[in-house]
Amino acid sequence: MMRPVKESTASSTALWGGILFSFAFTALIWYAGAHWLVPGALTPDRPGFWYEWQLQEPTVWTRATAWAGYVLHQVGIWWLIWTAQKERPGYTGRLHRFNVLALGVNAVGIALHFVQTQIWYDGLAQDVHEGTAQWSVILLLIVVLAMENKRRGLLFGTGFTWVERAGPFLRRYHGYYFSWAIIYVFWYHPMEDTWGHLFGFLYMFLLMLQGSLFFTRAHVNRKWTVVLEVSFAFHGAMVAYLAAHGWRMFLMGGLATFIITQMHGLGLSRRARWLIGFGYLAGIGVLYAGHGWQRIPEVAGIPLTLLGGVFVLSLLILGGQRVLRPA
Repeated sequence: MMRPVKESTASSTALWGGILFSFAFTALIWYAGAHWLVPGALTPDRPGFWYEWQLQEPTVWTRATAWAGYVLHQVGIWWLIWTAQKERPGYTGRLHRFNVLALGVNAVGIALHFVQTQIWYDGLAQDVHEGTAQWSVILLLIVVLAMENKRRGLLFGTGFTWVERAGPFLRRYHGYYFSWAIIYVFWYHPMEDTWGHLFGFLYMFLLMLQGSLFFTRAHVNRKWTVVLEVSFAFHGAMVAYLAAHGWRMFLMGGLATFIITQMHGLGLSRRARWLIGFGYLAGIGVLYAGHGWQRIPEVAGIPLTLLGGVFVLSLLILGGQRVLRPA
């Protein structure tokens, strides 16, 4: 007989099971794209900011199925977050009832989008700008940096008190925004089998998994959450490489955020952090040796955007709270 999973390890087991599911379903998308998916004529590539994986001749059904699937998926997760916050549970190693339901809702949403892609193909991209999908995830990363300011700081372990004052608001309501950003981006794209799409969907699956485990210890596992943060750099670099557009900037710019902020919450020794920092500088030297040393400043763009976003967001929250504070 199989022994029941202990409550103290149930969330960890769910985490690893979800990771395996994410890789398996990504493999299914790859297989379906190579053997089953026949989308029809897609929009031709255009110069500038353009997402080409859209049908040239969308129909009422292609639009309706994408938006209906998105709304059902989104409302289901929002309802579970609201229900969980009403219960005010503590963070434990076990799975709460709403965690099991969230895992189920996300699994059904993933399967539903897969079927929708195979039959109707189009996602939300037909009706909304690509920039909304990209910036929704960027803002998600900014919120994470702001929430973690007290624990790991923003600049080499140094935090900002006034940023932390915005922390309680973000910690209370971030789940609603995070779930919107993830599910919106998930339904934005059809389940194509390009490497950019495959890595992107894998990333979305892992973020949904993280979101499903709220109020468990797995949700606040620092090594796991940093892996999710750093994966953004590799995904951005891959998409940029496939588009022949500055992949070094995305890779090293994303990893710069790890060096400046993220690694300081992992409990690493000072020696380890110095070694990682020197390794990062060596990586820049290797990648830019034949690319042009004058281009190295471009790696500052991503950390400056993210850290600047933290300061702007914090000021907006504090300003809003001051305006709305009772006299």
